Amino acid sequence: MDSRRARRMMKQMGMNMNELGDIKRVILQGDKREIVIEGPQVTSINVQGTKMYQVAGGTETERKPSTGEAAPEPEEAPLEIPEADILLVAQQANVGMDVARRTLEECEGDLAQAIIKLQTR
Repeated sequence: MDSRRARRMMKQMGMNMNELGDIKRVILQGDKREIVIEGPQVTSINVQGTKMYQVAGGTETERKPSTGEAAPEPEEAPLEIPEADILLVAQQANVGMDVARRTLEECEGDLAQAIIKLQTR
């Protein structure tokens, strides 16, 4: 199918595409990371009033969000570790309850990670 026929069919479907040739950088910003795409090919697609952007190519890098740009992280509730988990880690790693509790807190409650950490130290 030639490009002229494709454009005609797209127009009949209410679809309009425009290449945005002046875009030098696209930044996808999350709470904990940013993906930066340098030199992408960006196309604006309008389908029956809904606008979409297609990003293709370019060089991708990842970074932490710049200060002031990212939304503040919500405060997390303190981690509550059940006594049974602390006892299990203490028994498996042959350590005291306080050491097991601290290690579980460091490992964010991950039992396996805490046991391995204590056994390999």
